Amino acid sequence: MVGLVTSCRACGGRLTVTMADLGLQPASNAFVTSLEAAHDEKRYPLRAKVCESCKLVQVDYDVAPQELFGNYVYFSSYSDDWLAHAKEYCDMARQRFGLGAESLVVELASNDGYLLKNFIDMGVPVLGIDPSDTVAAAAEKIGVPTMVEFFGESLAKELVGDGRQADLIIGNNVLAHVPLLNDFIAGIALLLKPTGTVTLEFPHLLELIEHVEFDTIYHEHYSYISLYAIEQVFSRHGLRIYDAERLPTHGGSLRIFAAHSNRADLEDSALLRQLRAQESAAGLEDLDTYLRFAERVENCRRSLLKFLAEAKREGRTVAAYGAAAKGNTLLNFCGVTPADISQVADRNPHKQSKFLPGTHIPVVSPEALLQAKPDYVLILPWNLQEEIRKQLQGIKQWGGRFVTPVPVVRIYP
Repeated sequence: MVGLVTSCRACGGRLTVTMADLGLQPASNAFVTSLEAAHDEKRYPLRAKVCESCKLVQVDYDVAPQELFGNYVYFSSYSDDWLAHAKEYCDMARQRFGLGAESLVVELASNDGYLLKNFIDMGVPVLGIDPSDTVAAAAEKIGVPTMVEFFGESLAKELVGDGRQADLIIGNNVLAHVPLLNDFIAGIALLLKPTGTVTLEFPHLLELIEHVEFDTIYHEHYSYISLYAIEQVFSRHGLRIYDAERLPTHGGSLRIFAAHSNRADLEDSALLRQLRAQESAAGLEDLDTYLRFAERVENCRRSLLKFLAEAKREGRTVAAYGAAAKGNTLLNFCGVTPADISQVADRNPHKQSKFLPGTHIPVVSPEALLQAKPDYVLILPWNLQEEIRKQLQGIKQWGGRFVTPVPVVRIYP
């Protein structure tokens, strides 16, 4: 579906409550190749709404998936912290689920193969599925077999028909990217062996609300997920969440463990029961909780614009680091221009020499940023700020300082 969404993508309930209205924005990873090409840039409404019934938060305007993911330039391998996170997960999964040469691990949205290559090194057969031919080609280069497809019930039927069912299905930061949520979960239920497990990681809606992480709202993220909402979806497809972990990634995420509902050998973990209670206490079942979020978003915008105005008044230069999707949401919502932030550096060569969508700030290499010697470096992927501050610690040589924008501006000594 493309265009305005009027009913919940999970349960069909009404979408009448607005949690955040971030205006008209381009697709957050639609980098501009030249300033001339910027004249043809498309913008779409970016609003997060809440289902009255199941409380799933979701954007109410769908952009065509091919426009969002067709020439995808996000490569997971450019974050050292994320690579370490993936390796730790694979070590845990092999031991916990007894994976070996007879097993099959399938990853949905497998990106450039950064995670599955760990299982290959362990001698565990894998299959990656990703809709972007750009990242799939990178995965194939390192020996990770990858299908260039959007995953759903139809593809799952095809795989099962070929005799392939998964002992473990992995989906890290993909659930929010799925426009047809029921089709996706139905596919998982089909592809999963009767004794198999699915683990999914996603930014936790509770963290988004508590820490005002509105910049994680963008068109690629169709949904913003609570345990309360996703348990209802899984139940409709014969799956049951039996365990969960809290993760520090992406400003606070959940990793859920699910299996077929008829698995009598699995009991709900203590942490899962605790998370249910925490969400209830935070009011995630109450529509008023979502209505109060808008003013906190506005406070963040005022804080960043005040910082940029003061820096300009003092004659100080501001550059940014990390051409991340969340940064594009933030900068476009705040109306930032190249007159405010001269450049943004990124390690990913696929983004360099392009311009940020919407704001048209040029993307450069980290080396170019260091040569420019800005007074301030605004860290847009604030969830990776410790890693980035280590990488760019050389800015202290000329008195440069780091800044993070969410929930309000913080300047580091």
